[in-house]
Amino acid sequence: MAQPPAFGAVFGELRALLEPYAKRLVVRADDPANFCLYTRHVPRYGKELFFGAAQVRKSYVSYHLFPVYMFPDLLDGLPAPLRARMQGKSCFNFKALDEHQLSHLDHLTQRAFDRFTAEQLVG
Repeated sequence: MAQPPAFGAVFGELRALLEPYAKRLVVRADDPANFCLYTRHVPRYGKELFFGAAQVRKSYVSYHLFPVYMFPDLLDGLPAPLRARMQGKSCFNFKALDEHQLSHLDHLTQRAFDRFTAEQLVG
């Protein structure tokens, strides 16, 4: 079953939120339906850590942001309509995306990256 055409636009907007961090992270996937970022090897954990991804799924587009799983306080003050888009502890699902949601996700992503940097998870 083909995804709705709007999913491509939603994916593009979500991918654009992650793209600025690709220079300091490792791009594990970059195709029309999946953009995925990891840290480099983190000695404290003995492995790379997942940072985030935008992925087109069958019924929605997912935005994963792993730092909010590790540091749930990053979600403090998140608007209720955006929190309602959450599935699990670090994933947001969208069929459409408005500027308000996009702005809050952009800010959350910046805070997540800053937190990973402060915790020395990003070099």
